[in-house]
Amino acid sequence: MLQIRQATVNDVPILLPLVAEYWTFEGIVGFDSPQVSAHLTRLLAEPRLGCAWIAFADGMPVGYLLGVYVFSLEHLGLTAEIDEFFVMPQQRGHGIGLQLLKIAEAVFVQAGCTNVSLQLSRRNDSARAFYRRQGYTERSGYELLDKMLRDG
Repeated sequence: MLQIRQATVNDVPILLPLVAEYWTFEGIVGFDSPQVSAHLTRLLAEPRLGCAWIAFADGMPVGYLLGVYVFSLEHLGLTAEIDEFFVMPQQRGHGIGLQLLKIAEAVFVQAGCTNVSLQLSRRNDSARAFYRRQGYTERSGYELLDKMLRDG
């Protein structure tokens, strides 16, 4: 049985192993459990920053989605960014990701967001196909640039 619910600060210990799996899957280096825990706690404690959902299959955590809010003049208001979105590989193809995404999008609309965006690894073709089926498209003529403002 599948259950999806909004995460709270009390769910940080449940989310941490999923986040670690996601970072490994995506090749994101520097997972530090206490540091990630602190920042995840802050996100979940301050709803103005964003929100998260956890998916459970037969009572076991199998996926999550983290959304954060950004104000955009270009998009004329509050926008959402899907910061992290992961379903355990053995649970993919059963509609869990689709349900997580639909719930998140509905909450983003209720929050007044005018747009939702996400970052996607160039090598993640299966996720790209999933997002395209849900109406997401590459923004022609743009690419993401970033810069770390401080170490760690």
